[in-house]
Amino acid sequence: MIQIIINGQPCMAKENSLLLNACEENGFNIPHLCHKEGLSSVGVCRLCIVRVKGMKGLVPSCCTVVTEGMEVTTEDEEISRLRRVNLEMILAEHEHNCLTCENSGKCELQNLAYALDVSSPRFPVNKKLRPIEESSEVIARDPNLCILCGRCVRACAEVTDRRILEFANRGPELLINAGLQEPLADTDCASCGACLQACPTGALTVKLARFQGRSWEVKKVQTTCTHCGGGCQIEFWAKGNRLVRAYGVEKEGAENRGHLCVKGRFGFDFVHSADRLSTPLIKKNGQFIAASWDEALDRVAENFQKIKKAHGSDAIGGIASSKSTNEENYLFQKFMRACIGTNNVDFCTRFCHTPSAVALGRAFGGGAMTNSPALIEKAEVVLIAGLNLTEMYPVFADFVKQKVKAGKLKLIVVDPRRIDLVDYSQVWIRPRIGTDIAWINGLMNVILNRQLQDDEFIASRTVGFDDLQAAVKYYTPENVEAITGVRAQTIEDAGMLYGNAPRAAILYGMGVTQHIHGTDNVSGLCNLALLTGNVGKAGTGVNSIAKQNNGQGAGDMGCLPPIYPGGQPVADEVVNQKFSKAWGVPLSKKPGLTESDMVLEKERIKGLYVMGGNPLGSGPNLRKIQEVFTAMDFVVVQDMFLSETAMLADVVLPACSFAEKSGSFTSASRLVQKVDKIIEPVGKSRPDWEILCDLSDRMGYPMPYRGPQDIMQEIAALAPSYGGISHGRLETAGLRVPCPSADHPGTEFLWGKTFKTPDGKGHFFPAAYQAPAEVPNEEYPYLLTTGKDLYHLHTGSYTNKSVPLSRLAPEDLLEISVSDAKKIGVANGDKVRVRSRRGHIDITAQVTDRVPDGTVFATFHSGAVNDLTIDSLDAMAKVPELKMCAVTIEKVA
Repeated sequence: MIQIIINGQPCMAKENSLLLNACEENGFNIPHLCHKEGLSSVGVCRLCIVRVKGMKGLVPSCCTVVTEGMEVTTEDEEISRLRRVNLEMILAEHEHNCLTCENSGKCELQNLAYALDVSSPRFPVNKKLRPIEESSEVIARDPNLCILCGRCVRACAEVTDRRILEFANRGPELLINAGLQEPLADTDCASCGACLQACPTGALTVKLARFQGRSWEVKKVQTTCTHCGGGCQIEFWAKGNRLVRAYGVEKEGAENRGHLCVKGRFGFDFVHSADRLSTPLIKKNGQFIAASWDEALDRVAENFQKIKKAHGSDAIGGIASSKSTNEENYLFQKFMRACIGTNNVDFCTRFCHTPSAVALGRAFGGGAMTNSPALIEKAEVVLIAGLNLTEMYPVFADFVKQKVKAGKLKLIVVDPRRIDLVDYSQVWIRPRIGTDIAWINGLMNVILNRQLQDDEFIASRTVGFDDLQAAVKYYTPENVEAITGVRAQTIEDAGMLYGNAPRAAILYGMGVTQHIHGTDNVSGLCNLALLTGNVGKAGTGVNSIAKQNNGQGAGDMGCLPPIYPGGQPVADEVVNQKFSKAWGVPLSKKPGLTESDMVLEKERIKGLYVMGGNPLGSGPNLRKIQEVFTAMDFVVVQDMFLSETAMLADVVLPACSFAEKSGSFTSASRLVQKVDKIIEPVGKSRPDWEILCDLSDRMGYPMPYRGPQDIMQEIAALAPSYGGISHGRLETAGLRVPCPSADHPGTEFLWGKTFKTPDGKGHFFPAAYQAPAEVPNEEYPYLLTTGKDLYHLHTGSYTNKSVPLSRLAPEDLLEISVSDAKKIGVANGDKVRVRSRRGHIDITAQVTDRVPDGTVFATFHSGAVNDLTIDSLDAMAKVPELKMCAVTIEKVA
């Protein structure tokens, strides 16, 4: 801190900070329009002018850096007069139609005109009227309201690095253009709305929010986004029990820093979809009929009790939800264990990230993302493997791109597809699908041969190093090239880059985990981090990026067959007695069935309770899963929409959306944040926790909670890692678990001093390359892999119900290389039939250079793509090999 003088008063300011910020932090308001926190300063509006002793004339405070002893005057007659003149000139660039402007009441220009008492500007509007540009599905551009501050241009360039918007022409013809004077929809715009958030006027507005309510008419509530594991903070505006628009929260503590992706900013209208379930449904004679809550819940209770009596508690299974709150997931597993009497409880991570839980758990003692996204600021190298970060977690991807562009970060990208981040990488490893453990071992071989390992860390904090050394000896760059197809020099370059970095982080996704050897793959990444000492400090670690908003939370709440909340083993006698006493009933010590067991094997269970999951869209070999469901005696699904799974249910219970209830989510990076109710439930839908309590009462096990805050108190009492979490503490900011006590600040990164393994050491678990379950042959010559689209979440069970999202990505697409398309006789946009050993689908082809020859890639948001995928499982994690299967392709006539 340094001392400066503002209007004669001594004040403290951060060294090297902008004078504008220093003045405002000391309580001196400075008017400004072109400046916005988080963007570069350009000083074009000249409203923030101040007088600085020793400097010539008046200076823009947004472009002036403070110095020790600086003397500043923020207000005098000349400054005020020139500010008003400058504002009047800006007003001459802007149509004065405040009566109908969507931003009236929120417009910064309007507010400044009021604050500076500019009621009748002397200059006429001096611009040619231009039509509103509305090609985008989500953003309307009105050039007549643009004041040429350039904030949208800088946001597009500096926040997202897309550079869609730019100044064009000169003089009176100056305007802001999209692309090469194109409609916005014809550019590479990702519809994130960073430009819209930056705009100080009504030049950029939300199309769907037009005439839905202005700032003084709406209720404003901050909550947590439900569209991915990032945990972005959103301020929603609601009017008349409808969500109107969304803004990224810019205040301190919001990790998204005001930035949102297209789903978070524009994809919330699914809440008001006409397809929302608004009343319970009971199936009679193969048809659903509307029912009362009493009738529906009585039928569920009666059938579960009947199955329990005839076949025992373990004949019933439960699938929890990574979209429901922590409190609701806690109650779900409690209901299954205390009321039903079984540990048969799992959730959708079984089909994606369970290898992370297994591998991280045995290597480090806990299966969670080791660092937080904020700590990427301290990393010098990031290895991104099997993860399309720009589509899985777009906001964080933009922050990574910013750091790369600033020259402060180097990337190693591992992906068979040419994803966007390849253009930002120093090294691109493009392996054959299913060969991950080979290239991982190859990197460690290079590191050991170059003696880049952290010997001190290995000696003091790990066990099993000798076994690792022996295991990776074979994986020379040349041998890795033979297995993976990656040039030996590329493996050498990547190993050197990662091994030489003082702080290197690993980010990975389902491209690593969704294999029959997924646990070995994640273990390999753990080995790599342990070998180089890149764990247990800021800017390092092994970090899984989850697709769902509360995947981490559902696991923390005990929605897994072998553990209670907080990762406590059900088979442990002491733990079992602890929960039996707390819940007032004897509990089973037998670990339950996984979701894979429940939905892929006939006769394993007779009854199934699915809360917010959709295994008939997300699971492999869907025809087989459908047969298993059909063979069950009774299925109940609790959801917002009639999903593919709900269609096969006997009873469907309408659940609330995130906007209609309160609670908490835990992000992929272990950050627990509040979810606050914004609107009343749609129709007769109810929060999951209320439904669970009502059902449990009917089955003779009362769960008398007054609300989510009561449930969180019980979680804190039983799960040590959540011991310091309460709704009261979450009101001001999120807390990162472990947070064991009420005075604990939360844990930014894990394993700083010791690991949670029995001996406190990090464990190496080396593995050799093994072939995948299915490889191409003459009959099925192509390898199919699947993945996410930016505009949808997982099976699309609710993003498909969003009008803008479904228009932006109306169907699944099959990416196919130019060479393969020519062989098959397929052009871009043609329909093709893709066939595997399990089924076939018709899909639209997208001819591209993103995929290598012999490999095709499909999104899976319609659910149908998983008719093709194989149900072979990882032996330890029981995750299906969803990331690869052999197919044949033909053009549909």
